[in-house]
Amino acid sequence: HQRAVENAAAIRAQLDERGLVAFIANGAALPRRSGVDPRPFRGAGLVHFIAPKSMRVTMTLPDGGEVAGMGIPRGVTLITGGGFHGKSTLLAALELGVYNHLATDGRELVITESNAVKVRAEDGRNIAGVDISAFIGTLPDESDTTRFSSPDASGSTSQAAAISEALEAGATTLLLDEDTCATNFMLRDRRMQELVPHEFEPITPFLERVRQLYSERGVSTVMVMGGSGDYLDVADTVIAMQAYAPLDVTTRALEVAAAFPTGRVSETVGPLPALRPRVIRPESVEPRRGRTAVRVGVHGVRAISFGEQEIDVTALEQIVAPEQLRSLGRALVWMRENVLDGRRSIAELLDAVMTAVEKGGLDAIAPFPTAGYAEFRRHELAAALNRLRTLNIR
Repeated sequence: HQRAVENAAAIRAQLDERGLVAFIANGAALPRRSGVDPRPFRGAGLVHFIAPKSMRVTMTLPDGGEVAGMGIPRGVTLITGGGFHGKSTLLAALELGVYNHLATDGRELVITESNAVKVRAEDGRNIAGVDISAFIGTLPDESDTTRFSSPDASGSTSQAAAISEALEAGATTLLLDEDTCATNFMLRDRRMQELVPHEFEPITPFLERVRQLYSERGVSTVMVMGGSGDYLDVADTVIAMQAYAPLDVTTRALEVAAAFPTGRVSETVGPLPALRPRVIRPESVEPRRGRTAVRVGVHGVRAISFGEQEIDVTALEQIVAPEQLRSLGRALVWMRENVLDGRRSIAELLDAVMTAVEKGGLDAIAPFPTAGYAEFRRHELAAALNRLRTLNIR
């Protein structure tokens, strides 16, 4: 176990200098037993991961040895291919590659940079004062999308908010799967552009912004996209999964894009707007239930009971254990009691919590030393905070 953790940490430290967002070692076993059983699949038909030669890189291990595998470069990467050929399996491995694995997991050398965040549509979630104007312009009811709030967000507005919130928390790579994205948020093809003129469509599709995220903010994107060839025009790297085997089809994708133009008209409306710092009203984050003591509980990996509220984290696919939720709940309490002063921005609040944990361990945010806690990232802390339905922004 120690060796697995040291190897993972060493490879993750090499990603930035190699210009990579992730690394998948040759021989990795990505498939799981089922959608509800995260243990590795070991049966007949298991295909071990082997990198295409054009994307093969070699990483140095702490003991002086080396391991070869596929490096995913910075920029815009598409994972494509036919249905049931391993696209989402690869992305699932990447989204959990922010953690170190047990040596028996099969994905112990699938390594993703620490600030990679999976984003998706989430109908019905709460949004509090988020600037989604990069993706959503003037709405029919004239809501201010530079400070957008909603107790019941749509698929497109929730995905726009998730991206803005991830950037606010310091994400440097976004992970997306078309199966969990809002279709109208991802693109508008030429026919829909003709049928619904741009002046009557408030949504600027992600297709129009994904390159800007990298060129203007340095934020990379890795996405599963099997249904729309429009994204071939903006991709730096295209990986096709065939029977769980990755192929580098970037050159072929460029040829296809040139031979079959989509006819789309660009809908970009200028540069990305600057990130607006958000400041929370302290009274909107209340961990007490009435006059009783602080109340924090968890429901599996689905929800956090926080005071009189329940924070639904079902859509946060990078939370893997109830112990993480318990830690997140306590971190929100610590934030409220120690640093939530109505002046600091959300980014500053996250910095304060993570600094406390770095210096004092998880006991720093607990009322007394106890078991039952697990490490979390600032990104899941931000996501839990943003899903608190009482959250109110100054």
